Amino acid sequence: MSKLIKSTLVMLSVSLIISFMSGCSSSGTDKNGDTGKQTQYTGEPVATGGKTGQTPVQSPTPTQNPTPVNYSKNIPKPDKLRAVYFSGWTAGSPDRIKQVVELAKTTELNAVVIDVKDDNGTISYKSNIKEVVDNGAIEVKYDVKKVIEQLHEGNVFVIARLVCFKDPILPKKHPELAYKKKDGSLWRDNNGKAWVNPFNKSAWDYNIKIALEAIDNGFDAIQYDYVRFCNDGDIKSIYFGENFDPNTKSDAIAEFLKQSYEEIHTKRGIELSADVFGISAVATADDKIIGQNWEKLAQHVDYLSPMVYPSHYATIQQNGVGQEINGVKFTKPDLEPYNVIYQTLLSGEKRLNQANIKVNVRPYLQAFTAPWIGKGYYQKYGTEQIRAQIKAVYDAGYTEWILWDPANKYPLDAFQKK
Repeated sequence: MSKLIKSTLVMLSVSLIISFMSGCSSSGTDKNGDTGKQTQYTGEPVATGGKTGQTPVQSPTPTQNPTPVNYSKNIPKPDKLRAVYFSGWTAGSPDRIKQVVELAKTTELNAVVIDVKDDNGTISYKSNIKEVVDNGAIEVKYDVKKVIEQLHEGNVFVIARLVCFKDPILPKKHPELAYKKKDGSLWRDNNGKAWVNPFNKSAWDYNIKIALEAIDNGFDAIQYDYVRFCNDGDIKSIYFGENFDPNTKSDAIAEFLKQSYEEIHTKRGIELSADVFGISAVATADDKIIGQNWEKLAQHVDYLSPMVYPSHYATIQQNGVGQEINGVKFTKPDLEPYNVIYQTLLSGEKRLNQANIKVNVRPYLQAFTAPWIGKGYYQKYGTEQIRAQIKAVYDAGYTEWILWDPANKYPLDAFQKK
């Protein structure tokens, strides 16, 4: 081989590595938090008081779960799915899509999660849904048909990420769908954004329509995010009516998933998954705050995707105690990625077994560094920390995972070669 050819190949290889690791300047926001600085709530639930003016949603009957999915119109789901998350802007980069396809040929990476509806409430491609158009909820970031076609040609499984109830756009045209204060005014979170009320079934229909259009556009699976009530801001001032029962929150989320499962899986044969706080697999205090009950949600999805980011568990500096997971005490969880993920997944499995519930589990793993935790409580997350988390997934008896970095920067050597 001539020196010129060798030099050219080396330059191309370096360019690929730099480009994949650099991400996109307009990156996505961190999962379930604008900056990723949010710690999963582990305190005691506080009732908002009052009686709801809505009819409480009853606990739904379990969905028969899981059943084989017919992917005849999509590419087959990998037996062991390994994915990364891409924001809409990153999906709009032809080079990044090409790189994923190339990596799928040579490494274990075989899937990608792409924003369809983000936590700003915007659809990332041209939608034909009347309500979406009327709400002004479109910000075109990529050509959906072209992107999916390119990924499918590379045999890459494509999952649509759809943020449900963190949606500041919908309340602008439909304030009746949003959280209210007792005086009837719109409630807003710490960033001044309104949230959609998960008790409102019109909001359910809106998100399901977006999911079905994503399926029509060729996505292989639907993944709900922010499928919960808000825990950011003065949540005590949210008014659900006199004598409101906070136990009905988890019933509402479960009922929404049940209706979604019927439309997405039963009628369309497409996989439905839900992102949940990792702490939901460990404790039940969040049930009455955000409505994410591990057992209830598991009955109406094909996959649960707990976000088991070590940085999102409580440290001893934050609460004087740290975080107990499956009987193990962690004072600096970000420094122990393997054991945090391992114990969380064992805790979740134990609860599912006790409830005799069968569901697939595909966790989100931390691929970002969290300096906001404070010096001595965080570490830089790179290949070593990512592989430690992946090993924990396997050791806990699971085979699938998704990497999350809001900037979409993933080190190439984190993926094992075929």
